[in-house]
Amino acid sequence: ITCKFFLLFALLCGAIRSAAFTICAFNMQSFGDSKAANERIMTTLVRVLSRYDVCLLQEVRDGRGKAIPTLLSLLNSYDEAHQYAYVASERLGRTPIYQEQYVFVYRKGSVTVRDQYQYPDIQKGDEDAFAREPFVLRLLAPRTMIGEFVLIPQHTTPSNATKEIDELYDVFLDVKKKWGIEDVMFLGDFNAACGYVAKKNRKNIRLMSEPGFAWLIDDKVDTTVKDTTNCAYDRIVVHGERFLRAIVPNSARPFDFAKDFHLSQEQALQVSDHYPVEVKLKTLSSSGQEQTSVDWRLVISLAVFVISTPSPDWG
Repeated sequence: ITCKFFLLFALLCGAIRSAAFTICAFNMQSFGDSKAANERIMTTLVRVLSRYDVCLLQEVRDGRGKAIPTLLSLLNSYDEAHQYAYVASERLGRTPIYQEQYVFVYRKGSVTVRDQYQYPDIQKGDEDAFAREPFVLRLLAPRTMIGEFVLIPQHTTPSNATKEIDELYDVFLDVKKKWGIEDVMFLGDFNAACGYVAKKNRKNIRLMSEPGFAWLIDDKVDTTVKDTTNCAYDRIVVHGERFLRAIVPNSARPFDFAKDFHLSQEQALQVSDHYPVEVKLKTLSSSGQEQTSVDWRLVISLAVFVISTPSPDWG
């Protein structure tokens, strides 16, 4: 048995990883016709979205209804291994001048949309609590340990972030009453940092004060592109021990597409001033056990490297 064998074996062990189902939330910073007409921006967005089984897009300002279909067409052409579809909220906002949509892009072979609804935001005595009411999605992902779960998106108004994050608890109660489901993930640009949510006010946010809610993106994480900012605006929160056990440990993080795609800060800022935040869910094998898989591209690269490397001369 040669040294090469031992080296190859060790490297192959490192290439084995938990197969995962990945969810993201991405504030695309005013995505509409202008960005859709920019080839470089669209190429970057397609490369980002091809990483995910489900991705929430925010700040979609697609007034003519053409930018998102264009993005999906490019995504489906780029990633031939998967087919992507999307569901979108109505246009949301308190004035007709500025409105956004929530858009969920998902892999059709990986996820089924079981149900959806626009949160009505008409709670007596607390009407119109949100500038952009959550568009709630009920998903079935058979290969995940969690199986069925609910996504509740939120892009808060910075000046009202504390109240809107707190109001998500009422949305949780509404989902629980409507569907009888407590396996819920909240995600989006909460503006939950850098002065918009004061520490002294956190006791007034039920997603922070009530038991059972796990904040997966830490306060110290920077989800912004600019070097001059360091703010954990974008967050992912899950409810329940069952959901928390279904999360791949330490997988919640921003995806630094500028670094991975070798973009300058200027080029990255043309795409967005936010990084996507992502999290991985554990998946099951056909036997119902937690699944592991091998990154075969990495395996082949390692094998070629080891075989082509001269054996050390041990004297």
